[in-house]
Amino acid sequence: MADVDRRRDDRNGGAGFRGGRNDRRKRGREDDEYEHGNFRNQRARQEVPPGTRIRRVLVEAAEDVQGREPVDVKGALSNVGKLAAENWGDEYVREVFVAVALKVVAEQPLKIPFMAAAVLYANEYKSEAAAEVVAAATSQLQEALQDGAWRTVKLLLRFIACLSPLFEEDGIVPVLNELFDRAVDLQTASSEDAIGIELVKIILLTIPYLIAANDSNAIKEQVAELLEKTEIVATAPHSLDVLVNPYPAIGGDDESRPMAFGGVISLIQRQLQEETNKGWPLSCIPRAFDPVKREAEANGDTNGNEEHASSQKHAFPVVEVPSPVYANSGEVFPEAFFSLYADQDVESVPPTTHIACSLIRDAVVDTVNILDFNRNATSKYLNELDNFWTPGTFTRRETGFDRLKEYTGGVSTWKPEDVGIDALFSQIFKLPTPQHRLICYHSVITEVCKLAPQAIAPSLGRAIRFIYRSIDQLDLELQYRFMDWFAHHLSNFEFRWKWQEWIADIPLPEIHPRRAFINGALDKEIRLSFAKRIRETLPDPFQALVPASKEKDVPDFKYADDKMPYASEARALLKLLKEKASEEQIQAILDDVRDQATSHGVPDPLVPSTDVYMTCILNVGSKSMSHVISNIDRLKDKLSALATQSEAARRQIISSVVDFWSLHPGNAANIVDKLLNYTIITPMSVIEWALHERMDRGRALASAQMYELVSHTVAKVSARVRQVLQQRANTSLPFDQRQVIDAVLPRERQTLRDLYATIEDAVASVANGSQDEMMERYEGEEEERAIIMQWGERWARVWRRKAAVEEAVVGEAAVGELIEPEPVPEPEQEPVADMNDALDAFEAEAGAGGAMDIIDEVS
Repeated sequence: MADVDRRRDDRNGGAGFRGGRNDRRKRGREDDEYEHGNFRNQRARQEVPPGTRIRRVLVEAAEDVQGREPVDVKGALSNVGKLAAENWGDEYVREVFVAVALKVVAEQPLKIPFMAAAVLYANEYKSEAAAEVVAAATSQLQEALQDGAWRTVKLLLRFIACLSPLFEEDGIVPVLNELFDRAVDLQTASSEDAIGIELVKIILLTIPYLIAANDSNAIKEQVAELLEKTEIVATAPHSLDVLVNPYPAIGGDDESRPMAFGGVISLIQRQLQEETNKGWPLSCIPRAFDPVKREAEANGDTNGNEEHASSQKHAFPVVEVPSPVYANSGEVFPEAFFSLYADQDVESVPPTTHIACSLIRDAVVDTVNILDFNRNATSKYLNELDNFWTPGTFTRRETGFDRLKEYTGGVSTWKPEDVGIDALFSQIFKLPTPQHRLICYHSVITEVCKLAPQAIAPSLGRAIRFIYRSIDQLDLELQYRFMDWFAHHLSNFEFRWKWQEWIADIPLPEIHPRRAFINGALDKEIRLSFAKRIRETLPDPFQALVPASKEKDVPDFKYADDKMPYASEARALLKLLKEKASEEQIQAILDDVRDQATSHGVPDPLVPSTDVYMTCILNVGSKSMSHVISNIDRLKDKLSALATQSEAARRQIISSVVDFWSLHPGNAANIVDKLLNYTIITPMSVIEWALHERMDRGRALASAQMYELVSHTVAKVSARVRQVLQQRANTSLPFDQRQVIDAVLPRERQTLRDLYATIEDAVASVANGSQDEMMERYEGEEEERAIIMQWGERWARVWRRKAAVEEAVVGEAAVGELIEPEPVPEPEQEPVADMNDALDAFEAEAGAGGAMDIIDEVS
């Protein structure tokens, strides 16, 4: 005890030396711990359960761990396969291994070869484990084939192809042949079919993984025969190709395009043929499985040699491809290949002649589209893209583009950052429509840039410059998608951009595509911030594009100037609106304006009175959007009455809104959208106002505001038609209600067709120079006339494509007739036994005491 006390005194600085006294009289628990060398009470560590370890390894396969490069992926997968096999009797382990592996296959396509490797390793130790995974995978594949879920079909076929060493004989090849037969049937039935093309694409993207997993001569021969058949479909031109070309040949100039048009399916076909000539190296696909080696001593070999164990083979499960296949969407168009970096002097991405170009692009695109709900996970996988492919496929991360020019000796110059950004822009620029809302891809680019700014920012800069250089040749719809992304992206990074590079384009006429892009992008930036903030980010030559007048929160009231006609009446009306005066007082002033207009010889006196009324409403509600909506809602009956009296008055409402908010076009577009919701104006009035009344000899087609108004209006009508179509197909509604909806559908469809026809007539006349104002009093130079005609051609192409898309979805051929479903027979009910008979039977079973005695005992 003295020894213990002395040690403690020394450790505490020596209480006796200080002349103090130890007041502790009892021996504490820490004294015993000190004597035995236990300085703290540690909890016994528990080993992580096998199921949890399996889940973690599968989910995190090939990923960076805490910023470090992955170490020995093969070893980790081999261990997890062995762990699953050794604990296969545990129900939780079985469920985790099967469910997690297939979930990763469905959600993270980049990891499919690694999931297959884990199953192959498990098969080395216990064949039942692999058999159960294959059974679950083929069950999901069969369900996806029945539902027409083609992306799921593609991913599961890829997974099963990577499991090819498991199977006897032909494996998955017969399934691919059946898919091709269905594709031929679809192509024969319709030249515009795109589902058949999608099936051939699935076949072509499955073949490389099949060969990488099983390169036997028998498989190669069967694949060669299959490629001969797919070439017929893959190389045939599609009638809709011209509608999805991101760089159409404007004016017939096909050679000046920045990239040649190529369909994805024909590109893959050529790449596979080139790979065949090289002997199928498929160098980019990771080979994560090596057959397990057993010690040969177990076989009686005492020389210390090792040999590969013969793994258990499995019969390939039955997979039935439905005939005909379920074509669940009429919106599938042939897919064009788009790349910002491909086939340049320095290969920062795989060239279009290499199969890696299509394999990596497909896996990345699927990852982005599947994980649309989690942009953080998506950006992480894009940042670690090089982990999921064979080492050496990419150069090191954050390698500068200039350094790539110095690489020699077969060293890869493919930048993982460029490949990821290239794939994201291919989805933003996908025609006719991307799979998700554009904001989904915007947010992923933002997150990737925040995650690795030094690596991504230079790639984005080169992408922006590439698109801007050829903005006049880019499809018009894609130009506005690029404009929206550009402004949105800058808003996330303090609106920083090297505007000095574009100073040379400031003197260009405002209708020039590059100058129009600059004007539109700056307007978008102002909407996302405010004018003064944007002015501070611009060099001096750009200051004139954002005048100080844009800094006004409330536009000037044009009738404050006495020189304006009806100025006094407008000011009086403005006062009455602010005071919420009676309808009679307001109508008296409008009648006065109408009388003056009549005396001045105005053709339609309702037009100036409508302008006065609408301008005053806008001024009263100019503090915010909620204010103006509140005022429109309060006065919508009066506005509707004015609009129904004259088509010119209805268009004047639009003119008043656009003129009042001329410095802030975004506010004008939002208000016009609200007026459409209130049915104060009609969609046709917006189209005719934009493309007839404000055409200005074709110059209006260069305005981003006009495109926004037209596209939003048509999109609203299209959504209405699709909503009617959806309710028509709603089997939960009574059939008589569906018949009423079916009677409404032709009228709604015709309204949409009329809009497209009006747009086509207006822009086609500009494209061929036959527009009335262009022919009668064109005052510009011939170069300006050519630019305007080019705008007309670009507009016409966009709206022809949109019309074709709508016909494919809501046209009579796509919709079909409404057929009454057969009545479902009601289930037969068993007759209810008589109550007295039931009581008699109960008493007889209870015995002599009767039922009441038993009930009494229970009570």
